[in-house]
Amino acid sequence: MADVSIICGSASDAAIADKAKKVLDEHKVSWDYQVISAHRDPDKLDAYVRTSSCRVYIAIAGLSAALPGVIASKTEKPIIGVPVSGTLSGLDSLLSIAQMPKGVPVACVGVDNGENAAYLAIRILKLAKK
Repeated sequence: MADVSIICGSASDAAIADKAKKVLDEHKVSWDYQVISAHRDPDKLDAYVRTSSCRVYIAIAGLSAALPGVIASKTEKPIIGVPVSGTLSGLDSLLSIAQMPKGVPVACVGVDNGENAAYLAIRILKLAKK
């Protein structure tokens, strides 16, 4: 069982996931890594979220950045969204993640900031142990 599930919407986001993995490794927090697009593989994403025993999700997504919100719609576990820089310097992704509708909470860290996503996941996990 991994404590944190890191999901990228595209393999091109792997460098950001690597930043999160490095921080989690340094803090001896277990993780699982998947590349699953909310748009291209909705059934695969649904199955993964339904069967995952992780305690926190880190969802890394660019452009419309639907991934964090879609995951949040399928679970009550904490979701940390990481917007990815792109043609609009990540502003499109940042706004997509930060502007979730009521009842679909997603935490949002800075553009391309996989490290802060991992640090936030670690803090959430520490709270759960208290």
